[in-house]
Amino acid sequence: MKQTTIKPTFSGYEKWVILLLALTQFTVILDFMIMSPLGDMIMKNLKLSTKQFGLCVSAYAFSAGISGLLTAGFADRFDRKKLLLFFYCGFIIGTFFCAWSHTYFQLLAARTVTGLFGGVIGSVSMAIVTDLFSLQQRGRVMSFIQMGFGASQVLGLPIGLAMANAWGWDSPFLLAAIIAVVAFVLIISQMKPVNDHLKTGAQEKTAIKHLLHTFAERKYRIGFLTTALMSIGGFMMMPFGSAFAINNLHVTTIQLPIIYTVSGITSLLIMPLVGKYSDKMDKLRLFAVATIWFLVVTVIYTNLGPTPLGIILIFNVCMMMGIMSRMIPSTTLVSALPQSSDRGAFMSINSSLQQIAGGVAAALGGMVVVQKTKTSPLEHYNWVAYITVAISLLNIYMLSRVNKIVLQTANKKVPDDVSPALNH
Repeated sequence: MKQTTIKPTFSGYEKWVILLLALTQFTVILDFMIMSPLGDMIMKNLKLSTKQFGLCVSAYAFSAGISGLLTAGFADRFDRKKLLLFFYCGFIIGTFFCAWSHTYFQLLAARTVTGLFGGVIGSVSMAIVTDLFSLQQRGRVMSFIQMGFGASQVLGLPIGLAMANAWGWDSPFLLAAIIAVVAFVLIISQMKPVNDHLKTGAQEKTAIKHLLHTFAERKYRIGFLTTALMSIGGFMMMPFGSAFAINNLHVTTIQLPIIYTVSGITSLLIMPLVGKYSDKMDKLRLFAVATIWFLVVTVIYTNLGPTPLGIILIFNVCMMMGIMSRMIPSTTLVSALPQSSDRGAFMSINSSLQQIAGGVAAALGGMVVVQKTKTSPLEHYNWVAYITVAISLLNIYMLSRVNKIVLQTANKKVPDDVSPALNH
C-alpha cells in the first residue's frame, strides 16, 4: 500500500474548524440527547404513553431522514459552509419551538421541524471533515468532534436536568438554542468557505442524476446499510434510558444527573484515546472488540432490578466505553468510501438512512417496551437488548465488507480523499 504523509499536528485554522464543528455537534446532540433523560418527566407532565413518547423521538429521526434524502442531490452543488449555516439556522428555530411546546401534538410538530434541519448538520460536518482532513487524520478529528457527545453529557445534560427540575422540562431546549446562536455567529465569522469540491464537476449534474448516481454505486450502498444498522440498536434503547433507571433501577431524579455526568466524563476521556488508536491500529478489529464488550454489558444491565447507584455508574461507564469505541472506527471507515465529488450526497444519504432506521427503531422500541402505569417498572426493556445483540453482530460483518473495499481502493491508488491538501 502506498504510504501517505501524516501531519503530526493541526494548524491553527484546522483547530478552529474542529472546534466549531465540535460546538455544532454539542448543540445538536444536546437537543437530541436531552429527550432521553427528560423522558420520564415529559411522559408524566404531558401524560404521554411510551408509544407516544417513542413517536416524539422517532419524529425527529423520520423528518431528518427525509430532509437528508431531499438534500442529497444538492449537497455537492454549494459551498459547504453556506449549507451548514442554512440548516443550522433552521435547527435553532426548531429548538426554540420545542421549548414553547406544551402539548403532545405541539411537541411532535416541533421535533419534526427540528429534525428537518438538525438531521442534516451532521452529514454536512462530515463532508467538511472529509474534504479538509486525510483518512490518517480523521480518527483524531472525529474523536475531537464527537467530544461534543461527551461534553453534552458532562455539561449540557446535568445543567439541563437541573434547569428542568427548577423551571420545567422545556427549559433545556432554550439552553440548547441559545448556545446554538453563539455557535452560528462564530461559524459566520471564523470559518472560511469550503468549496474545493465545486471544481470536480459534480455540480454540473442535475440533483436527481447526482442522487441516483450515488445510490447506484454498490460500495456506497454497503456503507449506507452498515451505518443504518449502527443506529438501530441505540435508537431502540435510548429513548427509555431514564425511565428504566428511575422505574426499574430505582434511581432518583437527583441521582440521574450524576449518571449522565459520569458517563459524559468517561466519553471525554475515552474518545481521544480511541481516535488515536483508531488511526494506528486495525479499525475493524477495534470495532469488533468494542461491539462484543458493549453487548455483554448491555444484556446484563437491562436485566437488572433495583440496584445501588455505584453499580449503575460502573455499568454506564462500561457501556459508554463500548459505544465510543464502536462509533469512531466505524464512522472513519465509512467516510473513506465516497469520492470527493460525491461526498456531500453520500453523507446526506448516509445520515438520512441512519435517521430513518433510528426512527423505525425508536417507534418499535416504544411498542416493545410497556409501562402499565406512570410509576410501574418498564417491561420488556431487555427484549430490546436481545434485538440489539443480533443486529450488532450483523453490523460487524457489514463493516468488514466496508473495510475490504477501503483496503482494495487504497491498494490500487492513493485516492483524492486519502491525502487532500489543506491550504488554509
